[in-house]
Amino acid sequence: MSALRKLFGFFGAGRVEAPARGLYLSLVAQARQPGFYLQCGVPDTVDGRFDMILLHAFLVLRRLKRDHSRTADLAQALFDLMFADMDRNLREMGVGDLAVGRRVKAMAAAFYGRIAAYEAGLDAGDATLAEALKRNLYRKANPDAAAIDAVAAYLRREALALDGQPLAGLMAGAVTFGPPPAAPVAGDDR
Repeated sequence: MSALRKLFGFFGAGRVEAPARGLYLSLVAQARQPGFYLQCGVPDTVDGRFDMILLHAFLVLRRLKRDHSRTADLAQALFDLMFADMDRNLREMGVGDLAVGRRVKAMAAAFYGRIAAYEAGLDAGDATLAEALKRNLYRKANPDAAAIDAVAAYLRREALALDGQPLAGLMAGAVTFGPPPAAPVAGDDR
């Protein structure tokens, strides 16, 4: 049905493409904020940037889920746009056509895993959220505990802030994020 929606514009699919693009551009811009990498020690790598995008997409999709009956098309359009962009980026990085589909499927599976981990972390105590961030956002890096705690506090703060953002703004493609956390990385003597 998704292909038909795009081809013929059935069920108002065209009305969510522009707002989805606005949400996606905003979450990517937030994920690229230098503070995450410089102050919080998120690896400034392809994987680190990918995970920051996923973290912010999780936040937006979590908010949209609260009003699922009104936001399902927008959430799906955002998800589709995000993974179409991932596909395009892989191709630009020189990943062969035969491998792109497999890589995008792996990225989508990783996203679903992160959704479950971050949701469980938000529902549980700080230790659960910190462990989810260390495992997923920091992967093989060895971040300072203060940096993980700062990102965990940021994630909680932004989830709460998004819960308070009016649905009308989100449906129009507008999302507002607060500033990145400011946590010193290990060895920073400022």
